[in-house]
Amino acid sequence: MTQRTTTRFNGYRRGVVRVLAPALATATALSGTVLSGSAASADDMTYTTRVLKVTASDDAYTASTAATTNTGSWTKLVTGRAGTASYLSYLKFPVGTLASGASVTNASLTLTRDVEKLPTSLKVKKVASTSWTEGSLTHANRAVLGADVATVQPAATAATVTFNLTSAVRAGGTHAFAVTNPGAGLARFRSSELATGKPTLTVTVREPVAPRPPKPTPTTAPTTAPTTAPTTAPTTAPPTTTAPTPTPTKRECAVDAMLVPSCGVLWGAAAGGFASTPRDQALREWEAKSGRTASVYHTYHRGDEMFPTKAEIAMANEAGKPRLLFTNWKVNYGGKWADVAAGKYDARIDALSAYIKANYRDKFFMTMHHEPENDVVATAGSGMTAKDFAAMFRHTVKRMRANGVDNAVFVVAYMGIEKFYNQSWWYDLYPGDDVVDWIGLDAYVASKPGGYHYGTLTDLVNRTTDPAKFPGFYNWHQKFHASKPLMLSEWGVHEYAEDPAQKAKILSSVLAELGKFPAIKGMLWFDTEKDQNGSDIRIDSSGAALTEFRKIAADPRFVVRVR
Repeated sequence: MTQRTTTRFNGYRRGVVRVLAPALATATALSGTVLSGSAASADDMTYTTRVLKVTASDDAYTASTAATTNTGSWTKLVTGRAGTASYLSYLKFPVGTLASGASVTNASLTLTRDVEKLPTSLKVKKVASTSWTEGSLTHANRAVLGADVATVQPAATAATVTFNLTSAVRAGGTHAFAVTNPGAGLARFRSSELATGKPTLTVTVREPVAPRPPKPTPTTAPTTAPTTAPTTAPTTAPPTTTAPTPTPTKRECAVDAMLVPSCGVLWGAAAGGFASTPRDQALREWEAKSGRTASVYHTYHRGDEMFPTKAEIAMANEAGKPRLLFTNWKVNYGGKWADVAAGKYDARIDALSAYIKANYRDKFFMTMHHEPENDVVATAGSGMTAKDFAAMFRHTVKRMRANGVDNAVFVVAYMGIEKFYNQSWWYDLYPGDDVVDWIGLDAYVASKPGGYHYGTLTDLVNRTTDPAKFPGFYNWHQKFHASKPLMLSEWGVHEYAEDPAQKAKILSSVLAELGKFPAIKGMLWFDTEKDQNGSDIRIDSSGAALTEFRKIAADPRFVVRVR
């Protein structure tokens, strides 16, 4: 809402400034937002007040015990002391160029606390240099700190901390600061890599509005009309013009009734695996880091859990960020595959069917017991043979369809391990074309040269120990099930901590290799700091890895409309 007040200044300016619309362009392009405005009028001048919110263009923290570590792609800012280690958080804000004579009347910095309790005191210091970037800042090359600008004594559990920086932000341009803790303990804040709670500089600007132009002086109309009118029409017709041929518009990629994209590749993730972070929060953080909203949101359920949950439905229907759900269900939780096929869990299937019909009517992906290979007990009568899995899958799909669940698109998701491909029972896992809509592959590569599963996307989708026994997953799909769309229902690259450049190198080849596998219609990254084996599969396990992954995410092949 715009508020207006009237103030007299006796015909002369008294330090009143204006940020003209063109002068705000730089700040707006760099995440600045004009929130409100008000105007004041004098005898010969009108003034307006605007409030800008500018998020940090660069932020990172340094650690004295890790002199060459860069944290620019990390989701936290840390400051303070822990043992012998000291930490500093740096932030940079591009306010933009103000109009001639403009000034700032108020400025404040707001940081959002991240989990840990806050120390008793925090300071903000001015940083003169603005040449540093979040992608290169380390303890070894850290910018020099200037004088104190503001000090606060926050409550230990305060959600946010706000510093008054008016004395330091008196004009436009780029401003840099460091947050310090003069006492003991650490403070942790959310960084600009997250979708919410970003460090924000709020700037209030007063600006004079240009005077209105004088009203035009009315003129006297002519008293007589022309005495004669033209007697002849022009002897030649005006030149004809040919309308330019319209440029063909690029065909939009969209999904059909079975969620198959008409072109391009569905982009998605399962984020927050093996962690306590809520899945929806983890996905939002992943999206913020990767630079693209996921078209598919992969979640996991078991037993009597009802899904999609309210949180999952909210993610699917988020305004401006629609997502397809991929629900993963262990229907036999607490029992065996053969028990499901025999009808012992029909009440569980019926309850879920009723819940879905009552609560979610959009199309969604669904798989039952992904990566079944790892749970196969090949002994006849075990209830967990490959044929038992196929029977469980078939029974569940047919019963859900009979119950009226017509919006589930069923995926059978395999595990990309060669030792399983070589088993005589592997082919028995396939439930049948009539109950399988998509085929999925959960597969990963390592980035340690010479290590187990070291390789590229090609190795991930087509690895084999003996082509005579198994041709590779993609080749198997093309030979036996090419009519079924194929997705990487989970994929990732393990970090090699001793040489982070290796993971980045593998990621840098993904887009070129993806073109070799046109049957792949979906790619869902599995993001976790530590899997069952302690491996780091995060897209930002290193700054170099994140840089390359963001290049993948930016590829136009992943622009697919899902609603």
